[in-house]
Amino acid sequence: MRNQGIVRGRVFLGFLILFATVIAWGVTLMMSPHGGPAGEDSDTVRTVVAAFIFKSAVGTLLLCALAAWLLWPLRRAPKPARDWTLLGVFAVLVLTSIYQLIWIGTSVLN
Repeated sequence: MRNQGIVRGRVFLGFLILFATVIAWGVTLMMSPHGGPAGEDSDTVRTVVAAFIFKSAVGTLLLCALAAWLLWPLRRAPKPARDWTLLGVFAVLVLTSIYQLIWIGTSVLN
C-alpha cells in the first residue's frame, strides 16, 4: 500500500511557498533603490528601505530553504526537467538575495 497523499500534499505546499517567495522577492526587487537619485533629507528613508530589503532578503532565503525541503521528498519522480527548472528558480532567488545582502552591507549602510 502506497501513500501518495503525503507526497502530493508536501509538493503542493512546497509550490505554494515557492510562489509566495517569488512574490515577496519581486516586491523587494521593485523596492530596491539601485541608482536612484537621493535628496538632501533621504537618510531616514534610506535606512528604512535598507532594513526592509535586508529582512526581505533573509526571509527569501529562509522560504527558499523551506520550499526546497518540501519539494524534494526522498523518492523522486522521473521528471528531471521539473527539477532543473526548480533549481534555476532557486538559484535566481538565492543569488539575488545574497547580492542584495552584500549591496546593503557595502553601499547603503556605510
